[in-house]
Amino acid sequence: MSKTAYCYTCNAYHPMDEMRQVMTGKGIRWRCINTIRAARQALAKRQDFGTQTTSNNKTHAKARGFGRAATRRDSVS
Repeated sequence: MSKTAYCYTCNAYHPMDEMRQVMTGKGIRWRCINTIRAARQALAKRQDFGTQTTSNNKTHAKARGFGRAATRRDSVS
């Protein structure tokens, strides 16, 4: 079984050979090659990739029970 690392950009695990360490404002993070390549594209392609990634992240968060509705502390009586 190959080792994997979590990509903080696309919120998924990838094999280590598809990952690179990058310096961020919060320290060193793992990032997949796909997101690194997408960041080097023209603005329109970057926006398309970002929109797709955001949509995927929202879908995964909703499936795990995260999000605004799940974190709302006030109850309706």
